[in-house]
Amino acid sequence: MRIIDLTLPITNDMPGVDSSPAKRIETHGWNATTLTLYSHCGTHMDAPCHFIDGAKTIDQQDLSVVVGPAIVVNLAPVTPKQLLTVDDLGTAANRVIPGCRLLLRTDWHKRYGTAEYRNELPRISIELARWLVDRKVGLIGVEPPSVADVNNKSEVTEVHQTLFRGGVVILEGLANLDQLTQDTVQLVALPLKVVGGDGTPVRAIAMETT
Repeated sequence: MRIIDLTLPITNDMPGVDSSPAKRIETHGWNATTLTLYSHCGTHMDAPCHFIDGAKTIDQQDLSVVVGPAIVVNLAPVTPKQLLTVDDLGTAANRVIPGCRLLLRTDWHKRYGTAEYRNELPRISIELARWLVDRKVGLIGVEPPSVADVNNKSEVTEVHQTLFRGGVVILEGLANLDQLTQDTVQLVALPLKVVGGDGTPVRAIAMETT
């Protein structure tokens, strides 16, 4: 089994992260750190209550949806601000069945650390979001920090709400999909069990059989 880490590294350079010493061996006898994490920093999973009042929280996430086989759809290369449509899925669209998981490779993680990463991200069109819901997709994973334009409130709201109301789990900020060599992998993306949480960083991995 080959394991590929799909997670961005959490450092103090990551927006929404603050890491500071809490204990040190020379003073206290052990090392410990105080971490402050924005709930949607880095590689993370959204909960429906992120965009819908009263909807499910991240601790209520069905873990059977976030662990299992996932289809890798290679969309690379993409252009900045590209609006992804059903046609972009190509022949992979024929493999989409109820409950399946989709990982959209765009190689956008390579722009992490630049202004483009957040402000010019390729995003899912509302047409594609509705298509995913119609086909009862279980999970959609993307490399940009959001499935929609974070600088366009109406777009980001409509796309998120459409996916959430359709029961689609949203996984954002993935990395290293370009290291995958198979078009179907075993995905593990476990959210922290934050009671009442609207989202949380995850450690996402893909496993390929060798």
